[in-house]
Amino acid sequence: MSPLTSPLHDRHVAAGAKLADFSGWSMPIEYAGGGVLAEHAAVRDGVGLFDVSHLGTGTVRGPGAAALVDAALTNDLSRIGPGQAQYTLCCLPDGDPQAGGVIDDLIVYLHGPDDVLLVPNAANAAEVLDRLAEAAPAGVTVENRHADVAVLAVQGPRSLQVLELLGLPGELAYMSFVTGTGGGGAEVTVCRTGYTGEHGYELLVPADRAGELWDAILEAGQDLGIRPCGLGARDTLRTEMGYALHGHELSRGITPNQARVGWAVGWKKPAFWGREALLAEKEAGPARLLWGLRADGRGIPRPGMSVLDGDGTRVGEVTSGTFSPTLRTGIALALLDAAAGVADGAELAVDVRGRPQTVHVVRPPFVPSHVR
Repeated sequence: MSPLTSPLHDRHVAAGAKLADFSGWSMPIEYAGGGVLAEHAAVRDGVGLFDVSHLGTGTVRGPGAAALVDAALTNDLSRIGPGQAQYTLCCLPDGDPQAGGVIDDLIVYLHGPDDVLLVPNAANAAEVLDRLAEAAPAGVTVENRHADVAVLAVQGPRSLQVLELLGLPGELAYMSFVTGTGGGGAEVTVCRTGYTGEHGYELLVPADRAGELWDAILEAGQDLGIRPCGLGARDTLRTEMGYALHGHELSRGITPNQARVGWAVGWKKPAFWGREALLAEKEAGPARLLWGLRADGRGIPRPGMSVLDGDGTRVGEVTSGTFSPTLRTGIALALLDAAAGVADGAELAVDVRGRPQTVHVVRPPFVPSHVR
């Protein structure tokens, strides 16, 4: 089966993008004329533009739409109001053998009590929406809008300048959103969020107007040094922040407690999928916890590599690992056994193809965050 393509696929090809299959979508990994290192630097120091249209989109509408979402997903929607967005998790329900494991992490856009927009990950969008549809009361409809909506991300310290040049609203509080007009008159939902650790925005636009907006953003940011950026830079940027990626730091077998995202759980809510299992794990203490690792030498930790203590005993596994363009060394996220008693600053090793690479335990982010 051929991978799906973004509405911007032709523009990526014309820009010399290296394309790869990502969760069933053909997406740019990096672009000609710079590659991951240059794209990463553009976001940290200036501004970059990402196509993240592989992300799913879905609507939940009707009387009690927000109440349905609140009763299903982990975070507490009462913490936010209309015009605000929230990071949350869809977990396996109590009674499932992996209850509390994460089906997906996603962003909720709250328009009002009867109108909610969801942005899940590509691979899990259909399942999240199907589960919500099955649980929906009469009068609430759940619609998969994946093919109708494109998602662009403008990220970096100069991102506000780009939006101002486009005439799009940019003076927003973190995790708030508004609707504006840009890119040839297309209606654009602008949200002050992102996945890079820099000041930035995610823009939702009708798929058939995405090309106009992409072109307009690149033109507006030309004098600011804007670069189109691929998923390679997106991964190095998010790893430097210690942000969880589903399938790596979160999965059906990895709970929010283990991944240190319990802050996205409304523990006092009366109901959400997996609540009892997660409360029990929280009280007992998770058997493993997510930590950051910073390499001392030239070896680069990669997902699946074993983490060893001073005696060579395996105490965990790398979930994400890469070369940090900012720190110029290898960094990783790893799930480590709680029984090992690992602490910030501890010296461990990663088995890099049969050779122990010394690493030090750190609490991410690896570099300062500028999102607020």
